[in-house]
Amino acid sequence: MKNTYLYIFCLSLLCLSSCSLETEPIVDQTDTNFYKTTADANSALVGCYDGLQVATGTSGGVGVPVMSEVMSDDCFGGTGASDGYNYALIDEFDPARSPSDVDLLNNNWIAYYKAIYRCNVFLMKMDQIDWKGDTALRNTYESETKFIRAYIYFEMVRIWGNIPLLTVPSSENIPQSDPEAVYKVIAEDLVFASNNLPAVAYSATVNGHATKWAAKSLLGRVFLYYTGYYGKTDLAGVVTKPQALGHLEDVITSSGHGLVDDFSTLWPAASGNKYAGESNKENVFSIKYTYTSDYNGNTDGNAWMVMFGMREFSSFPYAHGWGVTVNSKLWDAYNANDTRRAATVIGIEEESIPFDKINSQREYTGYYNKKYSPMINEAGVELPIAMGSAFWDISQFQDYTVMRYADVLLMAAELGSGNAQSYFDQVRQRAYKASFVTLPVNQTNILKERHLEFALEGIRYYDLLRQGIGVASSTIAETTTLLSGGVAGTKTISAAKIQATQGLQQIPNTQITLSGGVLKQNAGW
Repeated sequence: MKNTYLYIFCLSLLCLSSCSLETEPIVDQTDTNFYKTTADANSALVGCYDGLQVATGTSGGVGVPVMSEVMSDDCFGGTGASDGYNYALIDEFDPARSPSDVDLLNNNWIAYYKAIYRCNVFLMKMDQIDWKGDTALRNTYESETKFIRAYIYFEMVRIWGNIPLLTVPSSENIPQSDPEAVYKVIAEDLVFASNNLPAVAYSATVNGHATKWAAKSLLGRVFLYYTGYYGKTDLAGVVTKPQALGHLEDVITSSGHGLVDDFSTLWPAASGNKYAGESNKENVFSIKYTYTSDYNGNTDGNAWMVMFGMREFSSFPYAHGWGVTVNSKLWDAYNANDTRRAATVIGIEEESIPFDKINSQREYTGYYNKKYSPMINEAGVELPIAMGSAFWDISQFQDYTVMRYADVLLMAAELGSGNAQSYFDQVRQRAYKASFVTLPVNQTNILKERHLEFALEGIRYYDLLRQGIGVASSTIAETTTLLSGGVAGTKTISAAKIQATQGLQQIPNTQITLSGGVLKQNAGW
């Protein structure tokens, strides 16, 4: 029997090439002596979550939450004045901006398929584990694993559109699948998780695991994106609109989740000493990070968040970073009475920050991401260092909040809940406090509210795409003047480029080459 070693699967390309699967054993356990006990199952599930964590932001590739914001109308690529133009390529959907970056997302691609491989192996081995007759426990493990696989495939199909679909461990060199086939698996996985995870109400002690409520919420997000982007009426023939709404209504009525009172307390850098914590009641699902990353194979930190930091400059509580900049149009989009503005965006002038690194910054706007800003303490020490890490850049430890209860409310309103006005008002009342004035609940107002509520959380770009490539491209496109290295220059994002790519990113060239041309490049790249 072929040995399948645990936790690190070193794939020669992505498990799909004609080359054989390479494995690097780091423990003595193989599939001949593992996957026997519930303790083994727990270790395997931890490995699946680890794969998700690495794929989302610590793979050595481009941080997915950062990329999602750079592609949107809320951020520019920014970075240093003397850096390469890889983030400009993403920002402008233009391979000519950095012709050498044909493999820009190669590490992302590999990390995603490593994570998929772990999930598929575990799912294949479920029957050989001794569950001691506990069907509910087995269903929980299977559900969480399918949730992880669904989440990863959803990220991949939104980024690339056309990807190989694997539901069993394989090293076959297979072509890309029709997106509908991928979405069918995503939908089936999430329906299974929604039906089989225990209906336990929110508790702050449950941290990091996918829950029934997370599965139902993600199913709503997938439904809205798929039906919007592809112009369909249901989710790959698996989930109808009434069913998607029913799942969201179930979260609202039964999950125990709710809105925190003060929006700013959701975000460490915005909250002062009032941070609601990683396991606050609004957090439906998040990807966990900690400060223990190093360059010896420990990859538990949030390595992408440093991209949002102010370029080479710290000012308590904000730490320095690599300078992805926020478009001033986002600041201007908020009403002055909207408490979300100051909790979402760092305003250099507005907060009287003595920023003196304009000459080091490309595409300077005077605004940065506050929700995901690296932080220092009052002594000026980066928080990861203060906690014992040796590497501040790869050991940021703020979790990535994938799904908040506010999103559930607005999705249910958008899908036509009979309580739509109430759900819509709850989100806006928190934002405006005493200045709240009701607005009619309709598609236009809901999408506007989503922009203001979820700005800089990696959601905006896909909310634009699901309105159609015409809406997305016209909203994102602009020509403006920005300072790069202290010198004014013209920044152009072309609607035609976005339309040519259909809003998708390039398939890594190495993957196409290793597949012998079986994989095909996306249009526009």
